[in-house]
Amino acid sequence: MINLKQYEVWFVTGSQHLYGEETLRQVDEHSKVIANALNSSTEIPVKVVFKPVVKTPEEILSICNEANYAQNCIGIITWMHTFSPSKMWIKGLTSLQKPLLHLHTQYNRDIPYAEIDMDFMNLNQSAHGDREHGFILTKMKINRKTVVGHWDSASVKAKIGVWARVCLGRNEMKNLKVARFGDNMRQVAVTEGNKVSAEEKFGMAVNTYAVGDLVQVIYQISDAEIQNLIKEYEATYQMMSSLKADGGMRSSLIEAARIELGIKAFLEDGGFGAYTNTFEDLHGMRQLPGIGSQRMMAAGYGYGGEGDWKTSAMVRVMKVMASGLKGGTSFMEDYTYHFDPANPMVLGSHMLEICPTIAYGIVNCEVHPLGIGGKEDPVRLVFNACAGPSINVSLIDLGSKFRLLVNEVEAVEVTEKFPKLPTARALWKPLPNMEIGLQAWLMAGGAHHTVFSQNLTTEYLEDFAEMFDLDLVVIDADTRIRELKRQL
Repeated sequence: MINLKQYEVWFVTGSQHLYGEETLRQVDEHSKVIANALNSSTEIPVKVVFKPVVKTPEEILSICNEANYAQNCIGIITWMHTFSPSKMWIKGLTSLQKPLLHLHTQYNRDIPYAEIDMDFMNLNQSAHGDREHGFILTKMKINRKTVVGHWDSASVKAKIGVWARVCLGRNEMKNLKVARFGDNMRQVAVTEGNKVSAEEKFGMAVNTYAVGDLVQVIYQISDAEIQNLIKEYEATYQMMSSLKADGGMRSSLIEAARIELGIKAFLEDGGFGAYTNTFEDLHGMRQLPGIGSQRMMAAGYGYGGEGDWKTSAMVRVMKVMASGLKGGTSFMEDYTYHFDPANPMVLGSHMLEICPTIAYGIVNCEVHPLGIGGKEDPVRLVFNACAGPSINVSLIDLGSKFRLLVNEVEAVEVTEKFPKLPTARALWKPLPNMEIGLQAWLMAGGAHHTVFSQNLTTEYLEDFAEMFDLDLVVIDADTRIRELKRQL
């Protein structure tokens, strides 16, 4: 679990010297009340830090530069209590490198009809002070989130909470290191991309590491460490009889535990938050990591199969965004379809690597032949995914730009048995329906790998795309093919 409270968003209020010291004192007091209330909200996972009111171009530039260099500051919230002339904000906004949320609120919720006078009006000018601020943000093409409503309302706090979580994701992406064990698998196009352009755009560093280097770490793991992890397996999952202490495949479980511990040690030692591997390049490994990759995702690491570094990065970033929320996020693949006209569905799965955070019911630990890769039978976790509203997310490199694609889906309960399919699986219905949802995904160039999330919504990815100035395509209940063609 990530300690989210180590990160801050700063609450910055704008005004000017026109109104006098008494008014500015009240602006400061009111701003402090709002910042403290937001900081106390359970909806907002990070600290909200009050900053004294800014009144001049120099003060605005100073606070923006201070935010840029403060490592624990991941964004700023601006609010204009009075009228803060937007020309004062130009230099500060030009220098600002952190995400911005424009909060359009006012200190008082209601108009005090019987007492309102010009002193009150001079103090409480958000209705037009924020319009001046909105103008300069638009004129300067500043990407931001705009939230409207009274600061103490649940909806405002929820929207700020979403934005704050996306700021965490952005911060993670800016500092993320992705390890690729081996290269891209065969001649697959969509899992490749320009890693230099990605580092320039997102900040993440993607580099390849020899499988032999990982193998060397794997075989340095002690027997005691392996036995401790196997005890954890046995306490957590329902074990296949052949994997139990007296089972004929017990050695496969020992090897799986050794691989998991080796991967964990390699990633921790190198400061990596995500990784990829491929069954085409397993030199020195006895089996393809199955349970190890599943459990590494459950621990918060990003993962992408077959060298898919973009999906691996997004798994990590979305897990950071969702830290502490109910539900799960996993690497996923559209595997096959159920084209029954009365009940069309997608079966999502992968050979081995689906994260158990999306599991419903019993999670089984099993060993089965893989059929490809030419290695020993790998151990994996087998389960069904939860039902409920979900999203599938794909980050793709189109050469001239990166596109973020989101499809809202409805995951359904898995009621049928899969006696011969030894994988984790999910069933879902794409919105707006099977035909349009799939057609729209193909037209937008979506990958066959996705991030499947049941604890994040489209709003999080909209904010993420805004922060990185990405081409965003959303496929939802309102999607129409003709309109999508125009958008693309």
